[in-house]
Amino acid sequence: MISIVNLLRRIINIKFKYFNNAYGDAPFRLLDVGAGNHSASKTKAAYPNCEYYGLDMDKTTSYSEQDFKVMKDFFELDLTKLNFDNIPDDYFDYINMAHVIEHLHNGDLVLPLLIKKLKSGGYFYIEYPGSKSVKLPSMYGTLNFHDDPTHVRVYSVTELKEIFERNNCAVLRSGTRRNWYYILATPLRVIISLMQIGKIRANVFWDLLGFAEFLYVHKK
Repeated sequence: MISIVNLLRRIINIKFKYFNNAYGDAPFRLLDVGAGNHSASKTKAAYPNCEYYGLDMDKTTSYSEQDFKVMKDFFELDLTKLNFDNIPDDYFDYINMAHVIEHLHNGDLVLPLLIKKLKSGGYFYIEYPGSKSVKLPSMYGTLNFHDDPTHVRVYSVTELKEIFERNNCAVLRSGTRRNWYYILATPLRVIISLMQIGKIRANVFWDLLGFAEFLYVHKK
């Protein structure tokens, strides 16, 4: 039985919102590109019928033993090398790629190769710092695109939409990410951040200021 906390995550978390739209409680195979920050444990707790596969450059970015226990498999590779032979084609029902592509100088070449791993009828969600992020003030934890020295390229909805459409996909939704739950809870999130670390995390203001863009895509 899913806990109240995980039910709330399904409603509030943007990533989980699109899982709900696509599959709800039905079984589905997920490839999570950039699976750190305990995403595997959180996802499996909220979606126990999800068959979870992680992909990352290494196993050191906020992973725990429990994360690997709940994964079906983990692909350790550098996306920029463009060698995805170990990942099966036409296999996954859903690919999630949140805040990864901005770290890739050749993300326009990476995306078509990842789309090949998606089944016909599957879904792809991608999120990244948009063009607005270049003009936002600097803040702890990345509010301006250049706050993170590993960010190498600014992508746009227009550019990525063209890539998906060239690869037999239809963009269902796209634009600036606005999570109204997070926006309404901004004062509370400021207080919690101050209590936890003594400063305000930049992501508290991401939705309010339009830091991120997204595309939610269906493969034909």
